[in-house]
Amino acid sequence: MPTPLSRLFHRPAIRFGLATDPRGKFRDPRFVSFIAESNRKTLNTDFQDAVLRGRKLLRYALVAALACAGAWVVLESAHALSMF
Repeated sequence: MPTPLSRLFHRPAIRFGLATDPRGKFRDPRFVSFIAESNRKTLNTDFQDAVLRGRKLLRYALVAALACAGAWVVLESAHALSMF
């Protein structure tokens, strides 16, 4: 019984930081060459900031619309109850 448990819970020393990985920081040289050859353009951070601001405004608009809808339901319910 101890052998299957030790196999189940065994973690390599590399994962715990007890040994160094001989393969280095980048484990697959094909991936590194792909990244080097792809020549991706740098990310336009102004566009990303604009997207984040737009999402924030959309979220605020959604919350305001839900608050208005809730207030309308409360007013209509009060109006309906006052009729009886």
